[in-house]
Amino acid sequence: MTRHALISGASIAGPALAHQLAARGWRTTVVERAPQRRDEGQNIDVRGAGREALRRMGLEEAVLAAGTGEVGLRFVDDDGAAVAEFPAGENDTAGGTAEMEVLRGELSRILLERTAEATDYRFGTQIRDLADHGDHVTATLSDGEVVDADLVVVAEGTRSRTRDLVLPDAEVRDVGLQVAYLTIPRTPDDDRWWRWHSAPGSRSTSLRPDNLGTTRAMLAFLTDVRGLGELDRDAHVTVLRRTYADVGWQAPRVLAALDDAPMYFDAVAQIRLPRWSAGRTVLLGDAAWATGPFGLGTSLALVGAYVLAGELDAQRDVGAALARYEERMRPFVAEAQDVKPAALRAMNPRSSTGLAVQRTVLGAVGSLASVFGGLVEKLTGPPSEAIELPDYPAPAPLAAT
Repeated sequence: MTRHALISGASIAGPALAHQLAARGWRTTVVERAPQRRDEGQNIDVRGAGREALRRMGLEEAVLAAGTGEVGLRFVDDDGAAVAEFPAGENDTAGGTAEMEVLRGELSRILLERTAEATDYRFGTQIRDLADHGDHVTATLSDGEVVDADLVVVAEGTRSRTRDLVLPDAEVRDVGLQVAYLTIPRTPDDDRWWRWHSAPGSRSTSLRPDNLGTTRAMLAFLTDVRGLGELDRDAHVTVLRRTYADVGWQAPRVLAALDDAPMYFDAVAQIRLPRWSAGRTVLLGDAAWATGPFGLGTSLALVGAYVLAGELDAQRDVGAALARYEERMRPFVAEAQDVKPAALRAMNPRSSTGLAVQRTVLGAVGSLASVFGGLVEKLTGPPSEAIELPDYPAPAPLAAT
């Protein structure tokens, strides 16, 4: 009998799991509360084990072809002059800019296109209630439909609502970093570098290229104030205008775009849970283990989807498969979540003196092999090679649509 998986979340982790389960003969249904696929999203990198997972899924070439074309990370001063440059990596793991840099929306598009025929996608729908009967789970959806599944997977974001139906006591650890992501018009001065400008007060502005003719902007700042992520857009705009009112370089340009630009505001947090499953329901991706500020979420989502599907195929007993999945993923997640406050402060100096020291040291750095360069690489590219991907029997490839 064909097994059925109900997956909540259609960003990265959910479609990646649907891809692997469908290829292994499962029937897959993905529900997503957004009315359609989300095209927004910033540059993300896929490194190490995450890239190997894409390779085994047969998606590496397609994702590389959709890359942003970013050539490296450049720290700039108030006049836009380069303080230091770190070219893109030439392998799976090296460099502040990975060899595989892609927009979140583009990676999501590729995954959905490859699973469109084999997966039932239901947008504008979410899980309202779950009942675990031991041998199956009954889910009540927001449109009133009742769905039976052999497995339910919550593959949502850091502040997942569905997670509360399964494991309601998740520890959401706010790290103090607030980030606004915007898509703004490209200008003739924009190049293929990721340009990063820091200002006193632990504030930074960065601009990154994309492959769609626009520029991706980011305003990030450290604060002891909590709850900013719960405010509405108008309040976020007010906070950003006040926070960046005296910041130079390209900050005025980004502030001028706030009224019209697509924007996502994130109060960066980590998720800590003693377990990731209850009965036949399991968490995947940020809903289970959001790592925080340094961008390993996509690689973890891809690896987690690959491992979960592989264990469900290898272990006919769902409980045993979920236990093995957690056993394999825990060490990788623990290392990715090991974010030191000193590392955040090093990349976001509070005082003018601290900023001057940062720029002086950066200016003396000749390559990522040097001491501070190694720190930059560690901060912008965590150890995605820290997990050895298990070898599972290769499933039949899913054809592109």
